[in-house]
Amino acid sequence: MSAATPSTARRVSARVGAISESATLAVDAKAKALKAAGRPVIGFGAGEPDFPTPDYIVQAAIEACSNPKYHRYTPAGGLPELKAAIVAKTLRDSNYEVDASQVLVTNGGKQAIYEAFAAILDPGDEVIVPAPYWTTYPESIRLAGGVPVEVVADETTGYRVSVEQLEAARTERTKVVLFVSPSNPTGAVYSAEDTEAIGRWAVEHGLWVLTDEIYEHLVYGDAKFTSLPAVLPELRDKCIVVNGVAKTYAMTGWRVGWIIGPKDVVKAATNLQSHATSNVSNVAQVAALAAVSGNLDAVAEMRVAFDRRRQTIVRMLNEIDGVVCPEPEGAFYVYPSVKALLGKEIRGKRPQDSVELAALILDEVEVAVVPGEAFGTPGYLRLSYALGDEDLVEGISRVQKLLAEATD
Repeated sequence: MSAATPSTARRVSARVGAISESATLAVDAKAKALKAAGRPVIGFGAGEPDFPTPDYIVQAAIEACSNPKYHRYTPAGGLPELKAAIVAKTLRDSNYEVDASQVLVTNGGKQAIYEAFAAILDPGDEVIVPAPYWTTYPESIRLAGGVPVEVVADETTGYRVSVEQLEAARTERTKVVLFVSPSNPTGAVYSAEDTEAIGRWAVEHGLWVLTDEIYEHLVYGDAKFTSLPAVLPELRDKCIVVNGVAKTYAMTGWRVGWIIGPKDVVKAATNLQSHATSNVSNVAQVAALAAVSGNLDAVAEMRVAFDRRRQTIVRMLNEIDGVVCPEPEGAFYVYPSVKALLGKEIRGKRPQDSVELAALILDEVEVAVVPGEAFGTPGYLRLSYALGDEDLVEGISRVQKLLAEATD
């Protein structure tokens, strides 16, 4: 066989070529494109608050634009004043005391997740990933050389995995367990007792834990957020916290997240970032400083609206024959099972999986939802209720009418 020539050799590396497009962003992009073309599409795809960023945060950014101090390079690991504010915010909100040297400011939560995995994983290391999972987790693990190992929970347990399930998935190659509460895509929230039990299991087996706390302030009813390293000090030397301003302060486009972890890991991740992107935009960092330093009044107002929408969407979805929608306790997503609808005839088609059902819903009633395949569990749909009340009711009403036509 002749050697490959430049024209026949692989054009895209195997590592990057294996990455799947973000399903949630793809659905959101398609919905926006259709809407721009004049179609009355209602999108439940992206996890993005419909509220504007609070005025005091925007004003801080405007002032930063006029300050020459922020027109220059700043430390790759983050503005010192922002890192200090993140330390104070973490103590205030999580009762977790850390030092500024344990903080790395990143370009959003996605960069934080990738850099955290890249800093601790060697090729072949396994990461236990509870499913349903956010689409970025397994891709970040693979990019960092790791192997995601899925542990699936369903609606019968409120989408929460047990220590027994985690133990069954553990092997001699397991290095990290991913812990997310409140969860994207399900809205599941672990109790303090279950959180501590999972942490103690990790300590017992010498595992790292990466815990994503981005939805910490979005919990409802009697549910309470629990920060794992705060309740289990023994874990702190092998725990990495990922967080950011996107969801709490309606700042998805500002792109500011952070890592909190052991000093050596944070230093390694900072070195990586110094070559990948250098510092986060200074204007965005100043905005984040205003956000985390301020009170939580604006957050509380948004949470009231999310809670109202949560109750509405759960009620309306459960009115549909064949749909089972548990009530989420956190974040701003519902994750209903639609297994009973698969294979049924709807307007001349018989969707065999949730990908086909989501496509049918978009084509027939112009409502964009994300199929469960994107989150590792076929047979479900994820809908974000971080959109206006009127759009929410109109969109789910369209879905109700469509799915009411399902026949054997």
